[in-house]
Amino acid sequence: MRIFAALVPPEPALEDLGDFLEPRRDAGPDLRWVDPSLWHVTLAFMAEVPAHRVDEVAEAVAAAAAARDELALSLRGAGAFPHAEDARVLWTGVGGEPSALESLAQLSRSVRLACSHAGASPEGGPFHPHLTVARSRRPFESTRWLRTLDTYDGPGWVAEEVTLFASQPGAKGRPRHYEPVATMPLGGEA
Repeated sequence: MRIFAALVPPEPALEDLGDFLEPRRDAGPDLRWVDPSLWHVTLAFMAEVPAHRVDEVAEAVAAAAAARDELALSLRGAGAFPHAEDARVLWTGVGGEPSALESLAQLSRSVRLACSHAGASPEGGPFHPHLTVARSRRPFESTRWLRTLDTYDGPGWVAEEVTLFASQPGAKGRPRHYEPVATMPLGGEA
């Protein structure tokens, strides 16, 4: 089972980003825009977790979340993976005070470590906080998109919880969908 731990910005922040992106969506017919209901900031992704381990992973993530305070963040700027010259993913970044961004990186490290100890092996390289807004099946030169999207500077919001999601395959021809497994408060009781 594919699972991931993530922060989900509150509705006002998501609506603001949606309003910013809406007039730009038609300009990129080769881009597959991510549905706003799927927007999140991934802390840890695990591609293969046995179903019998999911509860253990949720408990581990809850303990990691409980040890961290709420975070004052925002969505701002833009980037592309793997590179602007051969992009497959467009994203908006996560902003905040340097101390909040360091706490966010520490939260990701804690969650990844907790997942690993619970028998789920997180994937990926260094943590780069972002929210994916569009994907492409083929690499493309994204500089013009980045110039436009980099102007985005969304409202501030407070991350209060970590959500563990199961990533489920969509029906034939449909994208994957995410089902919440558990929600754990930051700074809360484990």
